[in-house]
Amino acid sequence: MIDTLRKGYKIAERFEIQFPIGHCSFVQCYRARDSSGKIVEVDLINLASLPSSYFDENGKLLHIDLLKQVDHKNIQKLLDEGEIVIDKMKFAFLVYEFISGETFTERLKREGKLSHYAVVPIIIELLEAVEYLHNRPNPIVHNRINLDTIKLDYSSGREKPVLTGFELARTIYQSGKSISIKHLSLFHTAPELLNGIFIPQSDLFSVAAVLYHLLFGIPPFFRENILNQPINKQKELLELERGRPLRFAFVDDDELIDEQIMSVLVKALSVEIEDRFQTADELSKALKREVPLEFVDPQEAFTRTKKQKIKKPGTGFDEVAGMESLKQQLKEDIIDFLNDPELYKEYGVSMLNGMLFYGPPGCGKTFIAQKFAEEVGYNFLMIRPSDLQSKYINETQENIARVFKKAGEEAPTIIFIDELDAIVPSREGDIHHMHAAAVNEMLAQVANCGERGIFVIGATNRPDKIDPAILRTGRLDKLIYIPPPDKKAREAMFKLYLKDRPIDLSIDFEELASLTENYVSSDIKFLIDEASRYALRNRTRISMEIFRKVISNTKPSVPVSEIRKYEDLKLKWDKERQNLQTENKRVLGFRPKISREE
Repeated sequence: MIDTLRKGYKIAERFEIQFPIGHCSFVQCYRARDSSGKIVEVDLINLASLPSSYFDENGKLLHIDLLKQVDHKNIQKLLDEGEIVIDKMKFAFLVYEFISGETFTERLKREGKLSHYAVVPIIIELLEAVEYLHNRPNPIVHNRINLDTIKLDYSSGREKPVLTGFELARTIYQSGKSISIKHLSLFHTAPELLNGIFIPQSDLFSVAAVLYHLLFGIPPFFRENILNQPINKQKELLELERGRPLRFAFVDDDELIDEQIMSVLVKALSVEIEDRFQTADELSKALKREVPLEFVDPQEAFTRTKKQKIKKPGTGFDEVAGMESLKQQLKEDIIDFLNDPELYKEYGVSMLNGMLFYGPPGCGKTFIAQKFAEEVGYNFLMIRPSDLQSKYINETQENIARVFKKAGEEAPTIIFIDELDAIVPSREGDIHHMHAAAVNEMLAQVANCGERGIFVIGATNRPDKIDPAILRTGRLDKLIYIPPPDKKAREAMFKLYLKDRPIDLSIDFEELASLTENYVSSDIKFLIDEASRYALRNRTRISMEIFRKVISNTKPSVPVSEIRKYEDLKLKWDKERQNLQTENKRVLGFRPKISREE
């Protein structure tokens, strides 16, 4: 954002601009001097840049009237407001008491992260202002509590928190449509607010997110790649991330966060509103330790949450079109064993250690693992690299060991590891010793894990990047190629995904399957959704004509040349395993046992 006002510019002939002091979203902030010589803050808002939902029926910004109603020592005081025209553009200006200090963002840039001894008292005082807003006759929800909107006032010789940035503040009775998601601080915003619903508990989530950010140096549920996506995709990815347990992996050994603070954060940052603190006073008392909370170990919460999420009732394999041989293999190798272990024991057959699902992206590797979880009904953990990896030495391998320890304690357990290549990269190239240590730990844990009642499914789009040691029998016993769906599977997919949609009698499933050769599973789903959207716009049934048009405009997402690379690798691996089996035939009945140290 380019600063509009230069030094010396006078607003309403009373406020002389000295210099800019910052900006965020649609607000420019300046230090200025009023006609009496008093230092003030002037915020400038380009009215043309805002949607109509930000204004009342008289064309005034909604939050201005709210600011005039509040008076609290920890809320920045509004002194004056008005409108001006600059270079033929209309702006609103708001004049506030000047805060001599800095934002939490500026403080964090200097210090990286803060001690909970310093931060918690500040947050407790801030909650007084939040409680004040929520207890108004017409309760006010701030909606934008983040590191930029909390300033530390140093003028009194202490760190006094002051809540600013009321541009998105609304009464609880105002419409959620009056807030644009693009003006929110994504990682500090409650899930319901991202969906256009704001309540007092939304502010409490944000306060807890700020506390977490200050203590650990990053926001809760943070993934850097989320910010590189379009806004709707950001929301979708963050929702997925918040479906995982809260992590505390970035704590220095000399600055441990105690159990009460961690328990407060787990409760306050819950996705479920009813599981959070319901008032600012409740949250404040918990931080003051007036209300002790039962401590939940983060790793136990991790395991329990994973199981709860994945064991929700579902349709299992009924929702998987095609892949009949894979479903049968999973049934025979795993499900039947878990359902009747004594029978398998009678024949001297132990559970397999694991499988690797590999193939082009979009072919349903993760999807079938999720459906397998519903089908099997046993403990199921879904792990992604971000759940295990840490920037601290030894932390990653400790996380790996912890997951397998818990899985063994609650056996039988199935662990699904997505993006296995990121966790177990090949050690043949230039690999950092920290990564090598994590690879060694994973190899040790997977070795003969079936004997401990643990079955591992790894999935990857980059099988050539995986350390070959994990692909040996005794670790991941079977390598399963998940190719693009064949014609029969494509036909089954169209039938499955169209069965509850308004289709025309002209639909020919066999022709659809023929038209989509080399399309992966995610491509098929995209084509169906695109055809459905087209029919919806025109209020017609989904027809073959629509499908032909959509298919002609949509190329397969994975080139044929790329698919051939996977097929060549499959042939290579099949041949290597066949040769190994031939060598092992010399010792009948012998199955090599892999050392956990090998």
